[in-house]
Amino acid sequence: MHRRNFLQSCAAIPLVSLGGRLFAAPASSARFLLVFLRGGYDCANVLVPYTSDFYYASRPNIAVAKPNPNASGGALRLDADWALAPALRESIGQLYANKQAAFIPFAGTDDLSRSHFETQESIERGQPLDQHDYHSGFMGRLASILVGRAPSIAFTDALPLAFSGSAAIPNISLRTVTKPAFDERQTALLAGMYEDHHLHAAVAEGLELRQRIAKEFDEEMQKANRGAVTARGFANEAVRIARLMREQYRLGFVDIGGWDTHVNEGGSAGQLANNLDNLGRGLATFAQELGPEWKNTVVVVVSEFGRTFRENGNRGTDHGHGSAYWVLGGDISGGRVTGEQLKVQQSMLVQDRDYPVLNNYRALLGGIFWRLWGLDSKQMEHVFPKAKPVDLQLV
Repeated sequence: MHRRNFLQSCAAIPLVSLGGRLFAAPASSARFLLVFLRGGYDCANVLVPYTSDFYYASRPNIAVAKPNPNASGGALRLDADWALAPALRESIGQLYANKQAAFIPFAGTDDLSRSHFETQESIERGQPLDQHDYHSGFMGRLASILVGRAPSIAFTDALPLAFSGSAAIPNISLRTVTKPAFDERQTALLAGMYEDHHLHAAVAEGLELRQRIAKEFDEEMQKANRGAVTARGFANEAVRIARLMREQYRLGFVDIGGWDTHVNEGGSAGQLANNLDNLGRGLATFAQELGPEWKNTVVVVVSEFGRTFRENGNRGTDHGHGSAYWVLGGDISGGRVTGEQLKVQQSMLVQDRDYPVLNNYRALLGGIFWRLWGLDSKQMEHVFPKAKPVDLQLV
């Protein structure tokens, strides 16, 4: 009997039943990888509310085209309300068709600071908003419970806050050198074209301003990334991550940067789409490399927050609130968009700008951990204090 099928038969039993403990899943097989997209990715251009006129009115330049079997740039229809960004059609779209991928919109934290650093740290701690223990992360607490059952690793430059705690967790860097965002040669050529023109001074000033603003945005993105590997770097390293998870480790964390899309985000194509293509290919490669063990693996993709629902004046999006989470795995109950939802319209926005959070990350992850490892109520309280696990029966 599959782990999911057995635990589903216990789904209606309260967490405190059976003497405060549920039967545990096979300890040697369950794997979990958390993929953290640092920078706040724009979920509305990934999980596209294609039936919402408000979405298209809010994004005249960057909206993803509606599903259209006769057009390659259109989104991939998932259900009656949602579609998937075309950049993910051949990777995550295929997993979704095979019921190995699911999405949870309106997900995230109650933290409304819209600060990369505050929100990332809040999520990694996994504590109520009024607790601030920076020496304890929720994955570190989980690892301490699963000692001997789930060897842990972080695919990061330094040990992330999520794995902080008493357990000794190894980490390995995946970061690669990235191409500069702006080409100085192109700037010099443009300036040279106007060298003897009466507009030379104005052009030179405009180019200098562009470079300065671009540098400021680039510096902000680098800070938001916190040393995380790029999406392309992740795609290149997916095989190595999968082999380590397949052969040695059962609990993993990887962060991926480059999602702070304030300027020229793009829609079906462009900056965000390029990142999604690399991320999707990396995750598909990870699944393929795991082979038969993909059925014993769950991957959850999160970000610190979503983006503003309306595009800004730079054809990008700014720091928002509610996001959309991905759940992937070879034996999950996928092929659906799940969790509490609202109709996408102006009245549902938080402060008339952002997606609301209806599905709290601590409750969602708590439900997944409970299903994977059969944690009892005391253990669940240790991992996510004062959080009530929500079981969406994905695992």
